[in-house]
Amino acid sequence: DLIVHVRDITHPETILQKATVLSVLKNLNLPSHLLDSMVEVHNKVDLIERYKPTEENVLAISALHGHGLEELKEEIEKKILIATGKKILTVNINLEGPQLSWLYKEATVQEVQVMPEDGTARVKVIIGSSAFGRYRNLFPN
Repeated sequence: DLIVHVRDITHPETILQKATVLSVLKNLNLPSHLLDSMVEVHNKVDLIERYKPTEENVLAISALHGHGLEELKEEIEKKILIATGKKILTVNINLEGPQLSWLYKEATVQEVQVMPEDGTARVKVIIGSSAFGRYRNLFPN
């Protein structure tokens, strides 16, 4: 669904390495949308003082120090959701009904926040459009 190209930006041949990787990917006859949506990551920016990428649409990170990893995670999540046609939603459910079980079977449940005082829960899910349509039909409230 997504290609993430991580480069060691401190390597003396980093530009040549990028060209080689792109050439190999193009020779694999991948769908063009994969190449167009590729996430380019420059790693080891902690080793270059005041590093700023000169290329567009590049994320600068330091895996060692954790710099930029949250932004990378958000970008990957955003592009995966676009590529798969899924959405992240939070739904309120009644814990006495079958909704939670259904969501575990038909979606990816990320988080469940139970409100014991009223027997409900807020459920954060990753779900496709058709599955969400079925959910709304089965559980209109």
